Amino acid sequence: MSTSTPEESRSSEDHCTPDALLHSAPSRGLTAEDLVMATGRDVTPANLDWARRKLETEGQAAIEKLLP
Repeated sequence: MSTSTPEESRSSEDHCTPDALLHSAPSRGLTAEDLVMATGRDVTPANLDWARRKLETEGQAAIEKLLP
């Protein structure tokens, strides 16, 4: 068993990503287009309608289920 700490066992090129950079949900108001793009779908009228309905029922949680 190694007695080194995680910091000691990392190579000089390894680093931790600051927590503020790990969140990808928009801080501004979420749009239907944001939600469609987060799913990887094309921005089409049908997909925008789907996203609008999802945002009405789930709010910000709709994108939080897709993105960390």
